[in-house]
Amino acid sequence: QVQLVESGGGLVQAGDSLTLSCAASGRTFTFSSYTMGWFRQAPGKEREFVAQISWSDSSTEYGDSVKGRFTISRDNARNTVYLQMNSLKPEDTAVYYCAAAPWDLATTPINYDFWGQGTQVTVSS
Repeated sequence: QVQLVESGGGLVQAGDSLTLSCAASGRTFTFSSYTMGWFRQAPGKEREFVAQISWSDSSTEYGDSVKGRFTISRDNARNTVYLQMNSLKPEDTAVYYCAAAPWDLATTPINYDFWGQGTQVTVSS
Protein backbone atom coordinates (compact mmCIF):
# COMPACT_ATOMS: atom_id res chain seq x y z
CA GLN A 1 0.00 0.00 0.00
CA VAL A 2 1.28 3.45 -0.90
CA GLN A 3 1.05 6.34 1.52
CA LEU A 4 1.61 9.97 0.64
CA VAL A 5 1.58 12.31 3.62
CA GLU A 6 1.59 16.07 3.12
CA SER A 7 2.76 18.53 5.73
CA GLY A 8 3.66 22.18 6.08
CA GLY A 9 0.35 23.84 5.42
CA GLY A 10 -0.98 26.67 7.54
CA LEU A 11 -2.24 30.23 7.74
CA VAL A 12 0.00 32.91 6.29
CA GLN A 13 -0.29 36.48 5.08
CA ALA A 14 -0.17 37.64 1.50
CA GLY A 15 3.42 37.93 0.33
CA ASP A 16 4.69 35.26 2.72
CA SER A 17 6.41 32.02 1.82
CA LEU A 18 5.59 28.46 2.76
CA THR A 19 7.13 25.08 1.98
CA LEU A 20 5.03 21.96 1.69
CA SER A 21 6.48 18.47 2.02
CA CYS A 22 5.11 15.13 0.93
CA ALA A 23 6.64 11.94 2.29
CA ALA A 24 6.01 8.75 0.36
CA SER A 25 6.14 5.21 1.67
CA GLY A 26 5.08 1.74 0.67
CA ARG A 27 6.68 -1.67 0.61
CA THR A 28 6.45 -1.97 -3.16
CA PHE A 29 6.60 1.72 -3.99
CA THR A 30 9.76 2.92 -5.71
CA PHE A 31 9.65 6.69 -5.26
CA SER A 32 12.35 7.38 -7.84
CA SER A 33 10.26 5.69 -10.52
CA TYR A 34 7.29 8.02 -10.13
CA THR A 35 6.62 11.51 -11.32
CA MET A 36 5.42 13.53 -8.36
CA GLY A 37 2.87 16.28 -8.62
CA TRP A 38 1.09 18.89 -6.56
CA PHE A 39 -2.52 19.85 -7.10
CA ARG A 40 -4.82 22.14 -5.19
CA GLN A 41 -8.53 22.48 -4.71
CA ALA A 42 -10.40 25.47 -3.40
CA PRO A 43 -14.00 25.20 -2.17
CA GLY A 44 -16.43 24.91 -5.07
CA LYS A 45 -13.66 24.63 -7.64
CA GLU A 46 -12.12 21.78 -9.60
CA ARG A 47 -8.79 20.28 -8.65
CA GLU A 48 -6.09 22.40 -10.27
CA PHE A 49 -2.63 21.34 -11.44
CA VAL A 50 0.13 23.19 -9.59
CA ALA A 51 3.43 21.50 -10.44
CA GLN A 52 5.08 18.24 -11.33
CA ILE A 53 8.62 16.87 -11.30
CA SER A 54 9.42 13.93 -13.52
CA TRP A 55 10.97 10.68 -12.39
CA SER A 56 13.38 10.45 -15.33
CA ASP A 57 15.31 13.71 -15.24
CA SER A 58 13.54 15.82 -12.60
CA SER A 59 12.20 18.14 -15.27
CA THR A 60 9.43 20.36 -14.01
CA GLU A 61 6.13 21.76 -15.20
CA TYR A 62 4.00 24.43 -13.54
CA GLY A 63 0.48 25.69 -13.74
CA ASP A 64 0.20 29.18 -15.22
CA SER A 65 -1.08 30.68 -11.98
CA VAL A 66 2.02 29.70 -10.00
CA LYS A 67 4.84 30.05 -12.55
CA GLY A 68 7.68 32.14 -11.20
CA ARG A 69 6.41 31.89 -7.61
CA PHE A 70 6.39 28.17 -6.79
CA THR A 71 9.22 25.66 -7.07
CA ILE A 72 8.88 21.89 -6.93
CA SER A 73 11.80 19.66 -5.97
CA ARG A 74 12.37 16.09 -4.91
CA ASP A 75 14.78 14.15 -2.74
CA ASN A 76 14.81 10.53 -3.85
CA ALA A 77 16.97 9.50 -0.91
CA ARG A 78 14.27 10.75 1.47
CA ASN A 79 11.27 9.72 -0.68
CA THR A 80 10.05 13.28 -0.36
CA VAL A 81 8.77 15.95 -2.72
CA TYR A 82 8.64 19.62 -1.80
CA LEU A 83 6.72 22.65 -2.95
CA GLN A 84 8.34 25.99 -2.15
CA MET A 85 5.69 28.70 -2.39
CA ASN A 86 6.75 32.35 -2.51
CA SER A 87 4.81 35.58 -2.85
CA LEU A 88 1.64 33.87 -1.74
CA LYS A 89 -1.68 35.43 -2.70
CA PRO A 90 -5.17 35.00 -1.21
CA GLU A 91 -6.16 33.14 -4.37
CA ASP A 92 -3.59 30.46 -3.48
CA THR A 93 -5.84 29.42 -0.62
CA ALA A 94 -6.78 25.78 -1.10
CA VAL A 95 -6.18 22.24 0.05
CA TYR A 96 -2.92 21.10 -1.50
CA TYR A 97 -2.49 17.47 -2.52
CA CYS A 98 0.56 15.56 -3.61
CA ALA A 99 0.25 12.65 -5.99
CA ALA A 100 2.34 10.05 -7.79
CA ALA A 101 2.14 9.12 -11.45
CA PRO A 102 3.94 6.41 -13.45
CA TRP A 103 4.23 8.73 -16.47
CA ASP A 104 7.04 11.11 -17.22
CA LEU A 105 4.66 13.97 -17.99
CA ALA A 106 1.55 14.21 -15.87
CA THR A 107 -0.42 17.43 -15.56
CA THR A 108 -3.97 16.21 -15.04
CA PRO A 109 -5.44 14.31 -12.08
CA ILE A 110 -6.34 11.30 -14.21
CA ASN A 111 -2.62 10.69 -14.81
CA TYR A 112 -2.01 9.99 -11.12
CA ASP A 113 -2.35 6.66 -9.34
CA PHE A 114 -1.78 7.65 -5.72
CA TRP A 115 -2.91 10.66 -3.68
CA GLY A 116 -2.28 12.11 -0.27
CA GLN A 117 -4.98 13.40 2.07
CA GLY A 118 -4.09 17.04 1.54
CA THR A 119 -2.90 19.95 3.63
CA GLN A 120 -4.71 23.26 4.00
CA VAL A 121 -3.03 26.47 2.95
CA THR A 122 -4.80 29.71 3.80
CA VAL A 123 -3.47 33.07 2.68
CA SER A 124 -4.97 36.13 4.30
CA SER A 125 -4.99 39.52 2.63
